[in-house]
Order: sequence, then C-alpha cells, then structure tokens
Amino acid sequence: MNSARPLRIMMLSWEYPPVVVGGLGRHVHALATSLAAAGHHVTVVTRHAPGAPIEEDAEGVHIVRAPEDPPLFALATPTLLAWTMAFNHTLTRAALRAADAGEFDVVHAHDWLVTHTAVTIAEHLERPLVATIHATEAGRHQGWLPDDLNRSIHSVEWWLGHEASRVLVCSAYMKWEVTRLLELPAAKVEAIPNGVDSSMWKAAPAAVKAARLRYAGEGPLVGFAGRLVYEKGVQHLVSAIPQMRDEHPGLRVVIAGDGPYRSELMDAARKLKLQRTVSFTGFLNERELPAVLAATDATVVPSLYEPFGMVALEAAAAGAPLAVADTGGLAEIVESGVTGVTFPHSDPDALATAVGSLLSAPEHAQSLARQALTMIGERYGWQSIAAKTAGAYYAAIDEEPLVRAERIAALALAERPQIVIGEGNLLR
Repeated sequence: MNSARPLRIMMLSWEYPPVVVGGLGRHVHALATSLAAAGHHVTVVTRHAPGAPIEEDAEGVHIVRAPEDPPLFALATPTLLAWTMAFNHTLTRAALRAADAGEFDVVHAHDWLVTHTAVTIAEHLERPLVATIHATEAGRHQGWLPDDLNRSIHSVEWWLGHEASRVLVCSAYMKWEVTRLLELPAAKVEAIPNGVDSSMWKAAPAAVKAARLRYAGEGPLVGFAGRLVYEKGVQHLVSAIPQMRDEHPGLRVVIAGDGPYRSELMDAARKLKLQRTVSFTGFLNERELPAVLAATDATVVPSLYEPFGMVALEAAAAGAPLAVADTGGLAEIVESGVTGVTFPHSDPDALATAVGSLLSAPEHAQSLARQALTMIGERYGWQSIAAKTAGAYYAAIDEEPLVRAERIAALALAERPQIVIGEGNLLR
C-alpha cells in the first residue's frame, strides 16, 4: 500500500476522555490526535460518559460513543466479564454505525476488553485488525492465573493476539511477555513505546508552590501517582516510610490516585502511625497532578508489574526526580544514576535507600531530573510514535490478503487455534 496515502482508522477503546480510568485512555487520546495531526482520518469508538455527546469531532478526531444497554452491570471485579460482554454488545452497534458512515482501512483494538467488537468489525469490514496489548492478566499476577476470571481474561487476550494481523506492545519487555504468554511469533509483535506531551505536564510556578505548601512540612516531600492496586507496589512504599522519616526529619508523603486497594493502604498507614506523614489525595485531574509531581523532591514508582511505566514519563516531564522499581518497562525508561535511581521491587529497605539517595543530594537529584526531561524529548515524542504506529498499519494492510487466506483455509479445515491453559507460572 502507498504509505504516503492518509489512512482511515477505526480505533476501539473502553476508555477515552472524558472517561479516563488509567493510562490507556490517555494513550489512546494522544495517539488518535497525533495520527489526526499527521493527516490520517481517525474515528474512535468508545464508552459513553454522562453529559458527553453520542458523536462529536474534537481535536481532529471523530468520536462515536456507546451508551450502556440493560442489564446494567457494575464495572467491578466480580462482574467484570458480564460487564465486558454487555459493553461489547453496545460497542459493536456503535462501531457498525460508524462503519455505515464511512470507509476504513484498518481496525485498531486497545486491550482485551474490546476484543469481541474488534473481531466482529474487522471480519464485517474485511479489513486488517491491529491490536495493542497494554498489559496481560498473567503478567499482572506475576505469571499466575489463580482463578476462573483470570483464566477467562487470558483466553480473550490469547484470542485477540491470534486474530490480529499485527500486535503492538509498549516495550521490549512486553514483547517478550506477550510472545511467551500468547504463543505468538516474534515477527508479528512490534514494540512501539508510549509517549508523553511534556507541555501538558508543566505546572505554573504558583501552582507548584501551592501544592508544596499543602502537602509538605518543613522536610522533604515524596510522591506517588497511579491506580491503587496491589501490582503498583504502594504497600512497599508505605512500609518504607518509617525508615525514610527517621533518616529525613519532617518527611511528608503524598499518594495521589484511587483504586480498590486504597482502604488497605490507609489501614496499613494507620497501623504504622503515619496519619500525619501520609496524605491520600484520591484521583487528581490533569491540572492538579502536574503541580503535585513537580512539588516533590522524589517521585516513587514501586510497581511489581509495569508493562511500560507511563507515570514515570509524566513525573519526569513535570520535573520530578525519579526512584523506580527495576522491573518491566520501567527498566527501559530509567537508567540508574543517569535519569533517576532504581531499586528491586517488593523491597521496602531498598526503596528507602534509593529515595534517600535523592533526598540527601538535592542538586544531584535535580541533575538526574534534567537528564530525564531531555531523554523524554529525544525518545518519547508523540509525532514519532504516531508515525511508527501508522507504519504498522501499512504493514498490516499489505499482509492482510495472505492473513485472510490462511484464516479461511484454517476455518475450512476446522483448525481454528485452540488455547490450552496449563497450571503453574506461565512466565517461567
């Protein structure tokens, strides 16, 4: 296909502004708008939000939103599969409506929650399916699939990977994980990093000063931002605070974010008598969070599992010195002693030592922060990432006739790939 011709792209995502649950929504928004700025025609089909229009054009992107159908299920772990199936029903109808209104060259699915719609629409349009797998269920559980819910999600991820013509991931680590867990050929999987718009994370000096006054005492301020779930490792940050407080009098810690693990973290902080040391802010919007990150003397990313580490890029863009777990995609972003400091995950003592090295040497910490900011501009600009993603689309379009012929032949012989989920740690 002529790579100079603008593409007509349908993206499917379960979150897109104003619905932003985590990093996926911000990623899809930045990618869609960057592709549109490059001259491509992008339609995003996504979940509806109260007060948002069913269809609109914003920032060069056409957005089609799918309102919920009855029965209404809670978006919570016990009902996640039921919610997903119901969501895909209404998402498919919205995608068909978009398909009736225009031609498309490629369908791009973001994560397993839109798989059923993605496969249906790609088959209906006879267009290639590109899938971005942002994380895996087995990876979140350190290689294990402990119950039926986890195994069901894994089976949908496996199906998405095998139905897609191309699979995109955010890091070299995730390429290893996805090819291993989903049994995909390495040539089918391409690592294209997430990006960050540094200008969005530059807080006004007055806002930074206000955040510092609100959350910091007379001593240093340590920060965390992210979803409060077990795999983000915030429990290890909480466990490390007494040691950091003893070594750095007046220390304060701000934990920005929300999630199902919040009450347990707050209980742990109370048991350690940290009520005056730790502030749990809840969710902060994109106006508030950059100021809080910029006000910190160190921002900690203590994840047990991190496919990429978007919050590390955002904190660096805000100007915060970084202390991150040496795991997953984080290890590819932060070079210890150059753009931040690292520590083994799940080790509160090592975390305290790494953060302490930044708090004890503020000039060195600021030097690392400046180098991290330079690194972001060189490696993680959205214009470059959009161009690489468009290249993956062109490749999928060129390969689609062969992929479709192989799929038809397999179906004729009733040889559709079947997933067999064994027991034990799948990442060993």
